[in-house]
Amino acid sequence: MGVRSLSHDGPCGKIPAMLAATNILDAIDALAGLLQGRRLLVLTGAGCSTEAGIPDYRDDQGAWKRAPPMSYQEFTTSHAARQRYWARGLIGWRRMREVAPGRTHAALARLEHAGHIDCLITQNVDGLHQRAGSRCVIDLHGRVDTVHCLNCGARFARERIQSQLDALNPAWPLLAAPAAPDGDVALTDAPFDQYRLVNCEHCGGALKPGVVFFGEAVPRQIVERAYAALARAEGVLVIGSSLMVYSGYRFVRDASERALPIAIINRGRTRADAQATIKIEALCGDVLEWLAARMIGAELATAE
Repeated sequence: MGVRSLSHDGPCGKIPAMLAATNILDAIDALAGLLQGRRLLVLTGAGCSTEAGIPDYRDDQGAWKRAPPMSYQEFTTSHAARQRYWARGLIGWRRMREVAPGRTHAALARLEHAGHIDCLITQNVDGLHQRAGSRCVIDLHGRVDTVHCLNCGARFARERIQSQLDALNPAWPLLAAPAAPDGDVALTDAPFDQYRLVNCEHCGGALKPGVVFFGEAVPRQIVERAYAALARAEGVLVIGSSLMVYSGYRFVRDASERALPIAIINRGRTRADAQATIKIEALCGDVLEWLAARMIGAELATAE
């Protein structure tokens, strides 16, 4: 694939290497033309946040590249599993809360503020879309910064629970381990059975982070909100997701059945490649910055 000089300037400054090829730039133009003037539903996945520093689970073929996350059944039925989860999460949470929104999050917020995005459904649990300024966000798989009781349903801020865990386990924050997805760390050789848990202050029940675990159903009210957003949509844009998890893929499948245009920006294979109207394989941040510049710029030009 021929690459132009990287000194060429555009609406976002220097063209990144991934976008310097003529066919990529033409694809972004085609994407902007496809989405311009449509009520747009956006579905985002881990590829939006990996550029901000949060690891993901799958490779570019959609296969697991690390151990699958802890299952809902294991977490809810095993005290030892909860000790392991919260012990690792104590280390991982410190890093997770320091991650800042990336270029993709900022570009999507700009597109929403300019009126191009009606709603954004995210499979991520990091809250970075909201921190970047997106307002209509459906957290399909919950949020890692919240905690709820498995018994009475009481909800707490994650920071509050983490402070209590820090006080009960003062030696654990000193441990080091490589980062893993969703605030986890790759720590296996540790005395997890000595880790002290915090229980619900109202009923004494076990606490769980407010995320949908592997094998757990997405709450019905969240699914209904997502389908309502899809019903309003005139086009769907998928960003940074392999769509291997059915909870997100179903919206793309239904959009295809409605013959809505479907655009995908993702590095590697997705479950919906055959249903895509257009697909661009490049870094999400590179494409989204250019897409926002093209779409918002075109709108301003029309207004003038």
